[in-house]
Amino acid sequence: MSTRIIVTGAAGFIGSNLLRALNARGIDDIIAVDDLEQGDKFRNMIDLRIGDYVDKRTFYEAFARGHYGRVEAVFHQGACSDTMQHDGRYMLDNNYRDSRVLLDACQARGTRLLYASSAAVYGDGAAGFREEPACEKPLNVYGYSKLLFDQVVRRALPAARGQVIGFRYFNVYGAREQHKGRMASVAFHHVNQFRAEGKVRLFGAYNGYAEGMQARDFVWVEDVVAVNLWAFEHGSVSGVFNLGSGRAQPFNDIAVSVVNTLRGLNSEPPLSLPALVQGGLIEYVAFPEALVGKYQCHTQADLTALRAAGCAHAFAPVERGVAAYARELAALAAEYHIR
Repeated sequence: MSTRIIVTGAAGFIGSNLLRALNARGIDDIIAVDDLEQGDKFRNMIDLRIGDYVDKRTFYEAFARGHYGRVEAVFHQGACSDTMQHDGRYMLDNNYRDSRVLLDACQARGTRLLYASSAAVYGDGAAGFREEPACEKPLNVYGYSKLLFDQVVRRALPAARGQVIGFRYFNVYGAREQHKGRMASVAFHHVNQFRAEGKVRLFGAYNGYAEGMQARDFVWVEDVVAVNLWAFEHGSVSGVFNLGSGRAQPFNDIAVSVVNTLRGLNSEPPLSLPALVQGGLIEYVAFPEALVGKYQCHTQADLTALRAAGCAHAFAPVERGVAAYARELAALAAEYHIR
């Protein structure tokens, strides 16, 4: 009997990468759930094998009724991830209410739930990045919507029927994010910027950080998928865990990796950061007034809990992950003759 899996947000960034990885393991009895009102997301699923596609507006009620039969696990990646969305009602309906309905249905049906949370629950990070209430101070309704569901999960865990595990994603980058527009990763935008203009732009000095030295925990989507699959293989592990690389790297590292990778594809030698700046290949711009007081200058996942749960996955540094991603984007551009 095949293993039936449900992936919500299946046409999105992380959801489609999970589909690809499940297919690679021979799993294709997958119910893909999404909202294709943004129709170009279909491109993320062209090369993937699924058993059925269901619109998110009909899925949750049907699943609660048992319409899809025996389901081993739900990878719940569907959400509104636009941190600039200020409609609280919309955000809570999408990110909290749908998740709550799904949790209750999974518990009733004995289905495991693996879901996406967010590092946005930590706000500016001043209190740290541990999976503890003292650190959880979201600055926007997106972060609050994720925290609210995490809190429900924590209360449910002692009596949970089967695995319930959430991952607080940090700054994820990688393949199949092109539909996200301005919400796509810095690496994605830098590749496009360099191809179009021959240079990339970074914020200048701000809040005690030198030019381009504001740092984030950048995590490759390949690593995010690997940890999700680790959790799928370890059904006894439940809880809410950080999912980042565990290291903070400055935006300068992203820019250097992108520029030198693309230069290398043209048989040009790599250059140091000072040489790239001197040559006008990396340019710093004044920090925007609109972001003053609203910008995370440093994020870094505390992986203590994840490691204690038994996950020993080794995360790629920017120098490896971003370089691989830049090569992939360049190859796609060449294949489709995108200048």
